[in-house]
This record gives sequence, C-alpha cells and structure tokens, in this order.
Amino acid sequence: MSVYGEQILPRMINRACAAKALAPLRQRVCEGLAGDVVEIGFGSGLNAPFYPPAVTRVAAVEPSDVGWRLAAQRVGAARATVERAGLDGASLPFPDDEFDAALSTFTLCTIPDVDGALRELHRVLKPGGALHFLEHGLAPDERVQVWQHRFAPVQKRLFGGCHLTRPAVALITAAGFTIETVDEFYEQSSPKVLGADVLGVARAAG
Repeated sequence: MSVYGEQILPRMINRACAAKALAPLRQRVCEGLAGDVVEIGFGSGLNAPFYPPAVTRVAAVEPSDVGWRLAAQRVGAARATVERAGLDGASLPFPDDEFDAALSTFTLCTIPDVDGALRELHRVLKPGGALHFLEHGLAPDERVQVWQHRFAPVQKRLFGGCHLTRPAVALITAAGFTIETVDEFYEQSSPKVLGADVLGVARAAG
C-alpha cells in the first residue's frame, strides 16, 4: 500500500468522520447493541463513545495500524472491553455463531469483497443476531445517482476505494439478512452525492 493509503488516508477519514453532525447518527445506530459485538471497519474508534452499557465486548476488525493507533484514547475510555481481533472483514477469525450483534458504519462502501464480508458477518452472528448498519451509497433519486456515477472514479481514488454507488440494503439482504428497520435519508451537512445514507437493523436467519 502507498504512503498515502497507509499514513495519510486514515487520518483524513478520522477527521472527516469525526464531524459533529455524525454523532447523532452514531448514537442511533448503536442503540440496542448488547452482549458480544463484532465491529467491522472499526477505524479510529468513533463509535466507541456510543456503545450502550449492555455491550460487554467488542471485537474490532480494522486493517489499518494507523487507524488503530488513532483509536487508542477512545478504546481506553469505552465502557466495553475492545480488542483488535481481525484485519479483513471478508475473512473473520471467529467461529460460527460467536456474536450477539454486529456493527458496520461507513464500511460497506470500501471493503473490496463486500459480499464476502456480509456472508462472514452472517456466519459469526448467532441465529437471530442483529446487524446494526449506518452506510452511505447509492441515492434513491435518479438525478443524484447520475452524479454519483460520474464522481465515483474520483471518490475511489481519493478515499481508498470508497464506492458511492453500492446499494447497501440490497447487499445486506442478498447475504441472508432480513431487514428489520431502515431509514433512508440525506445527511444535512453533506452534498447529496456524498451523503445518501441508510441506517437500520437487520437480523441473521435463525
């Protein structure tokens, strides 16, 4: 990986994703998490301050050493025990039915093998386990989609392979999850082409 990808990009993402406007969304997506949780795309630990008291352990899957170092203070202050426990969301080092819940925020857009990562989450979740997700991707409006497709190559180059046009809900459903709740909206603080979000909970098949 280049110096940009290893050293600069994780710091850029930490700064951009720490925006105050995203805090209420992180609060919402973490509501209801409990027990042992696997979080893919842990990044710099921006969700850690929002883990509910019912969360006992978080297995943090994060490929970036810089991202993990940036997370140190948040990990130390978290209510739950947080351990770095994997580097690749598409190859999780856990047995079947290990976790009560999973968390993914602004991650499915970037994972190279997104289908494999979602299948792995389904595998390691207990039957009926919840996947809490907050993702950006393909907008609901065709006019916005046109601009997303135009801007997608630039976005991928600048932000480590981030795809603006992945349909997160459809991908989650295709991996065997049942959508329980979903809210689709545009972030007020971002251009529509960048800020078409979905927030919800999906259940692994029982």
